[in-house]
Amino acid sequence: MTPLRLVVFDVDGTLVDSQHNIIAAMAMACEGAGVAVPPASATRGIIGLSLGEAIAAVTPAADPAQRARVETLYKEAFFTLRSRPDHEEPLFPGALEMIDAVEAGGALLGIATGKSRRGVAAALERHGLEGRFLTVQTADEGPGKPHPAMLMRAMVEVGAEPSDTSMIGDTSFDMTMARAARVDAIGVAWGYHPAAALTEAGARVVAAVCADVPALVAEGPGVGRVLAP
Repeated sequence: MTPLRLVVFDVDGTLVDSQHNIIAAMAMACEGAGVAVPPASATRGIIGLSLGEAIAAVTPAADPAQRARVETLYKEAFFTLRSRPDHEEPLFPGALEMIDAVEAGGALLGIATGKSRRGVAAALERHGLEGRFLTVQTADEGPGKPHPAMLMRAMVEVGAEPSDTSMIGDTSFDMTMARAARVDAIGVAWGYHPAAALTEAGARVVAAVCADVPALVAEGPGVGRVLAP
């Protein structure tokens, strides 16, 4: 029998360019809670972590009660932003074609994201991607990135082995998670962490554009390299 091939995608920074809304929601939440608003670069750097971990990382001086308040206000702010008529979280150029090509190559598709289950469902619906991913893993069900739990659950759900699984992501958290789960780690250079950070975290290769990804998935683990833009 041909082994199952599983390709798991991150969402924010890999499929969807959501940084502006995340940064805005974090600023609104911190301001509302009376906590110092982190620089945009700091918030961008923690995209991909579960919400609680992300807030803790950008509010080092806050106490637990303040962080809990920030978390509540963040969820409210993000819902408000998402409900606005001018709300925009576009797919990255070529992302849909990338998904189509990976699936056409015979792989099963999955997601592992720091988004809530409700948030990822809304993102998939917005872009007409409902039903495309056989397994969808969020930090709602257990430890978030870089813990390997989401990838382990994804592989169990579809019956794939680590040697037949690839993780596609834009952050060092994705690459660390992939290595911990002993799966192929493919970084993408169009997201929120620099390519050097992805390589340092264990990426086998860093794709410059979406069109690079299907071939990198097909070739499997090999000699690490960063593709030229």
